Amino acid sequence: MFFNNWFKINDKKYLDAISTAGVIGLHMVSATVVGLGMGWYLDRWLGTKPWLTGVFLILGIVAGFKNVWLDSRRLLKAQDKEDAEKFGPKD
Repeated sequence: MFFNNWFKINDKKYLDAISTAGVIGLHMVSATVVGLGMGWYLDRWLGTKPWLTGVFLILGIVAGFKNVWLDSRRLLKAQDKEDAEKFGPKD
């Protein structure tokens, strides 16, 4: 496979880290775009321009940060578990 020869990475850990970084960025952007789209659509439908766009944009940004925070917590727990298996439990 081209990528195996190009990167010279056969360790699944590195590929998992790269994919996780991409997912975290995607969560932030997608939540913001969904919030903006919902607000824009509701503003057009209800005629409340620009209020709902602003509200839903802020809600989308908050949801994106919440997703990033939850993903980061999950990654830290997985890293702590891996470290405990490798080095023993923390004091």
